[in-house]
Amino acid sequence: MSTREHVTVIGLGAMGSTMAEAFLAAGHPTTVWNRTAAKADPLVAKGATLAASPAEAVAAGELVVISLVDYAAMYDALGAADGALGGRVLVNLSSDTPEELRRASRWAAERGAELVTAGIMVPPPGIGKPGAYAFYSGPDGALERHRRTLEVLGGIEYTGGDPGLAMLYYQSMLLVFWTSLTSYIHAAALLRTAGVKGEALRPYIAAMFNDLAADGPMGFLRIVTDQVEAGEYPGGENNLHMQVVGVGHVVQALRDAGVDTTMPAALKELFVRAEAAGHGADGFTSVAEVIKKPEA
Repeated sequence: MSTREHVTVIGLGAMGSTMAEAFLAAGHPTTVWNRTAAKADPLVAKGATLAASPAEAVAAGELVVISLVDYAAMYDALGAADGALGGRVLVNLSSDTPEELRRASRWAAERGAELVTAGIMVPPPGIGKPGAYAFYSGPDGALERHRRTLEVLGGIEYTGGDPGLAMLYYQSMLLVFWTSLTSYIHAAALLRTAGVKGEALRPYIAAMFNDLAADGPMGFLRIVTDQVEAGEYPGGENNLHMQVVGVGHVVQALRDAGVDTTMPAALKELFVRAEAAGHGADGFTSVAEVIKKPEA
């Protein structure tokens, strides 16, 4: 008999199925439930137990890992399992808003359960592989009790007791990921209009990304962080007005080439608003003043 902790996995989409496979491969007895039961067949063949209902799945053990489309799906799935939730630790890796995660924490507590919220930072094929990690928030005691089991999925980055924090980190990372790669797609599309293939651009973009993250004089990630935290935006020889002119040229070049300008035009509008707010002589980082939430 296995001495590993039992795990229940609710939701067997691509993410949930891969997590269940990882638990099984690590020797954890695993119970699964999915609205469409047939999705569990490959996991049952590998040793998982298919529960007939969410209540039966939750009753199988203390640790319940949830991977659904959103938190409404959790309420829907576990609503009929209220009586079985007492004493359970629900670890939800579904996506939703930070405020909804806070509401869900109260919902779980009202039913005698503890909710650990999480955002996993790899796609399904990366689960359990080197470099995989997830942000977690909520009750640290509950997380620590199940740390070794959850580390099967990847590294644990605990962000604090506020249940919304894991999702704030997760969505912040996605925002940078999406906008960075979408900008690269725009850039490649622009060059393609002149017959230049994306591979010719890729090494330069890769080097720029490396430079941005470095600690040297081109390490703009550190520079931006320090300036925004301090609320000081030195313009020097590279002020925001110059960026307004430059981004205008970029948008016009895209427009002339017949490439979509939706996102670059929004960037231009942000720069223009920052200059109109009086930051034309400040540095580029002064856009933070029109981005941030006003002080109460």
